[in-house]
Amino acid sequence: MATLLLLSYSILASLLLAPSHQHRTTTLEREVDRARIPPRGWNSYDSYSWIISEREFLQNAQLVAKHLKPFGYEYVVVDYLWYRRKVEGAYSDSLGYDVIDEWGRMLPDPARWPSSRGGKGFAEVAKKVHDMGLKFGIHVMRGISTQAVNANTPIFDSDKGGAYEESGRRWRAGDIGMKERKCAWMPNGFMSVNLETGAGKAFVRSLYRQYAEWGVDFVKHDCVFGEDFDLPEITYVSKVLAELDRPILYSLSPGTSVTPAMAKQVSGLANMYRITGDDWDNWGDVASHFNISRDMAAAEMIGTGGLMGKSWPDLDMLPLGWLTNPGSNEGSHRLSNLSLAEQQTQMTLWSIAKSPLMFGGDMIKLDEKTLELLTNPALLEMNLFSSYNMEFPYVSEVSRPKSPRPTDPPTRLIRETSPDVLASGKRIFHLQDCTNPGSNGWSESSDGRVCWNRNGYLKPICFHKRRLGSATNEEKLVTEEYDGKHHLTVDGTPELCLDAASEKKLTAGHIGQGSVFSRCRLATNQMWELADNGMLVNSYAGLCATVETYQAPPIPTGARSWMATGRSGEIYLAYFNLNERKTVISAKLSDLAGVLRGRNIKAGSCSCREVWSGRNLGTLRQALAKAVEPHGCLLFVLKCL
Repeated sequence: MATLLLLSYSILASLLLAPSHQHRTTTLEREVDRARIPPRGWNSYDSYSWIISEREFLQNAQLVAKHLKPFGYEYVVVDYLWYRRKVEGAYSDSLGYDVIDEWGRMLPDPARWPSSRGGKGFAEVAKKVHDMGLKFGIHVMRGISTQAVNANTPIFDSDKGGAYEESGRRWRAGDIGMKERKCAWMPNGFMSVNLETGAGKAFVRSLYRQYAEWGVDFVKHDCVFGEDFDLPEITYVSKVLAELDRPILYSLSPGTSVTPAMAKQVSGLANMYRITGDDWDNWGDVASHFNISRDMAAAEMIGTGGLMGKSWPDLDMLPLGWLTNPGSNEGSHRLSNLSLAEQQTQMTLWSIAKSPLMFGGDMIKLDEKTLELLTNPALLEMNLFSSYNMEFPYVSEVSRPKSPRPTDPPTRLIRETSPDVLASGKRIFHLQDCTNPGSNGWSESSDGRVCWNRNGYLKPICFHKRRLGSATNEEKLVTEEYDGKHHLTVDGTPELCLDAASEKKLTAGHIGQGSVFSRCRLATNQMWELADNGMLVNSYAGLCATVETYQAPPIPTGARSWMATGRSGEIYLAYFNLNERKTVISAKLSDLAGVLRGRNIKAGSCSCREVWSGRNLGTLRQALAKAVEPHGCLLFVLKCL
């Protein structure tokens, strides 16, 4: 079976997928080329955060070509901040550390990407990737960078080959940057572009034409979807990509709070779009995908028409193998925290929901068990060729006594450097307009700390006031500007200061991702002032901090099931146990027959094999009932005569 499936992928690659270096195609070919199947590949974020180098990237690409390309994994993607200098003081939301050209466009950091020197961009990296038989992708952010707007760079007119001019004047970055529409989770980094202006459109055109010149095959466009929804920019970028000679797959991110209604607005404009927030290696993240996947399938969004091809709801990368931490400044240093059963559940759901499969682990440290998960023949066959993919709701469950959680592979719990000050009491720290009631609950305690006092029986939330450092004359001037304001820290981490992020409510989970605390620096988003009226005001956002009772959304529990049909008439039936206890899950053949009308599904007509155990279960009678491990799954392949 594995040999036959491998042959299928080889045939598919030759028939359906145009070689990446042959990018000039006819209009008809381009109409059907893009994302005919759920895209597969590797992305650098889960294992390298933003710090990956050219050498490390090409090493990973070579290993993808060797181990994963025969199984349909064809894209290798550099995730965010490839343009940021890896120097002291640079981090995920730092300002002033990016490499931009004279037109305000991002260029790879030449220290990490030496082949980019001389204005070459990613051209040489893309060529090397193409020579491996793979396709090259990059991550890009919304709009224009704050650094370009601050520098007020001119806008490049790629139609005429010079500075953009209109109405008798030369337009600049400051004319098109919308400071009121900054990226909520990277406010120092990027803002929207005014696409009602000719200059704004010219800037976006010049970006994507440059990516095509570099040889880019895949663009992951971030901070434009979900809670960061920017439909005008998505629409215009889609138009630009459709006009290029080079086919570029268009991916949207992130997917926080996405609904089927939002998906319907973008599915025809893109080729894949995230439908959840970032997925990391914890069970809560995996379980959070079940409801939204069900809703997307019910709305018939799987494999609908997309940008010059098809589009696919994207469940995010697969955090398997060796990983780093969210927002980290270091590469892979730990194994995935997911148990083997949880990893099998994730792979099964991603595959039967026909999500793109983008591996996030470090290929250099790829272990045999992770490779087996990524290349399981039955899952890849199902992900590629199945149809009628949907949740199957007609299952029942019987819990068994609680059993120990599986511990294979070994769990390595890695604590973030960001302190979790809000973990107890289920409270949420966020910013709001200072005129709103409920912001004046702060005061200075007898020991000099700034504390929130409206806690009732809960332990107060307190921050230490940290003196602003002043090592240079320039810093002394900055310190004078912030007279009366303070850095805020917590016990044990005096080097990390409280950040402000407007438009975001920050829970303990966000803190764990480094969204609340970062290295202390003289920056407005870390400057806080305790007013006499009990308000804690941030200099950058102009908003006031408040703390409210927070009820985290519950992690889904219970028994779930999905079904699909295969290209050779087989039926896939997956059982998922979202409980903490071992659970017997059962389904009647008559209910399955009721959904798949016209199939000969009845007692004695269907043979059954379970994929993960490899067991042949023989001929089924009235029902299929099996015990499933906590957070685990079973995948059955039925053949009914």
